[in-house]
Amino acid sequence: MSGVKTEKSDDTGVRMNTTRAIMAGSPLFSGLSDDQLKQFERIGRAMDFARNAPIFWEGDEGVGFYIVTAGLVKVYKMSSEGKEQILHIYGPGQPIGEVPVFAGQHFPANAQAVDKSRLLFFPRQDFIDLISANPSLALNMLAVLSMRLRQFTVQIENLSLKEVPGRLASYLIYLSEEQASPERVRLPISKGQLASLLGTIPETLSRIFSKMTAQKYIDVQGSDIELKDRVALEDLAATGRLSE
Repeated sequence: MSGVKTEKSDDTGVRMNTTRAIMAGSPLFSGLSDDQLKQFERIGRAMDFARNAPIFWEGDEGVGFYIVTAGLVKVYKMSSEGKEQILHIYGPGQPIGEVPVFAGQHFPANAQAVDKSRLLFFPRQDFIDLISANPSLALNMLAVLSMRLRQFTVQIENLSLKEVPGRLASYLIYLSEEQASPERVRLPISKGQLASLLGTIPETLSRIFSKMTAQKYIDVQGSDIELKDRVALEDLAATGRLSE
């Protein structure tokens, strides 16, 4: 695949320690002992992806899944008219493609590196064999799948029931919680990608940013956004409407 380099994840002790630390921080491997992490690390294969390189395509066989160890990855769908709808943006420690792998199905969407990224690939059968010997991992997997289901439910609600200002407010609050920063956030993706994630177009998103700035909800400085009125943002996220 163009733009991809593959290497064994245990080439050096430094790489092993770094990879293991990221795995330990992933919800999928949470609570596993160092010896258990070593077992899973041995079957993993580090893969480097250039910026914008495809990771898998919708319809590809789910022969394994990935964990992001560096960079950002977007999972998206393309409409018949060629319009992109971003479903999720994943960063370090987050698994990608685990649902179709364990269901024995094909990938239902596309995945692409947003930035230069490194992922750890786990072949399906090797991983399933290790799960059989580590029941606690199966419980972690159930927790991850439940979390993904909740994320999809929230996204469907946002896209179908809320207007764009409400979707943006919800996303900014989500970033604030994820980045543990109640007053300021940094967008991890471009505004064009954010528009796709929110189910709108860049021009509409730009107008919403301007309105929210004028009404002193936020202050935008490039990728840095100050949350000037968090209470108003939370109300906007709930109602989905911005006053004229």
